Amino acid sequence: MEGKYLSPDKWKNRKKTPQEQDAKDDYFAHETAIIDENVNIGSNTKIWHFSHILSGSVIGSSCSFGQNCVVGPKVKIGNGVKVQNNVSIYEGVECEDDVFLGPSCVFTNVTNPRAFIVRRDEFKPTLLKKGSSVGANATIICGVTIGEYALIGSGAVVNRDVKPYALMAGVPARQIGWVSRAGNTLKFDENGNAIDSFDNSKYRLENDSLIVIG
Repeated sequence: MEGKYLSPDKWKNRKKTPQEQDAKDDYFAHETAIIDENVNIGSNTKIWHFSHILSGSVIGSSCSFGQNCVVGPKVKIGNGVKVQNNVSIYEGVECEDDVFLGPSCVFTNVTNPRAFIVRRDEFKPTLLKKGSSVGANATIICGVTIGEYALIGSGAVVNRDVKPYALMAGVPARQIGWVSRAGNTLKFDENGNAIDSFDNSKYRLENDSLIVIG
């Protein structure tokens, strides 16, 4: 005799039509994950225990979401994004391809929240550009752009735009160096040139910006 509680399969498919239940998804969602209606998820993406993808969200292919993640509503995630455990990506945040979000990093979407004032029309957009990484327990204040391949150190608090390839640390976050595409700290010669031994990629400093030269 069936009990009063839904089985894991019935819980997962509770909002799906019979046709949708018969269709084979080309992404993986753990049986404890909740996927709302009106969600687009790319192939080979994996969504693990107790995570929730809210309506209107678009997630690319080959992404990974660890345990206890929340995405949405209306959030856009690119391809190849890796999100570690306990991360909430709220409306207003966008991640381009190959972004890494470390465990328990934090996003906001309003600068002056009050429990008794609804400020949904005041959400400030936050953009994480291709290949950027955010370390564990870092906080990203809304309204900023994190440049391509920038690296935000663990525990940092980012409250302003970050340059591409910048290495950021501290509270509030300050730039303490430059990193390569592979995330390695760069050391420059007297001419402002650097080589990453990981892949022999070459970089040069020009006008306080990092230029990829090979």
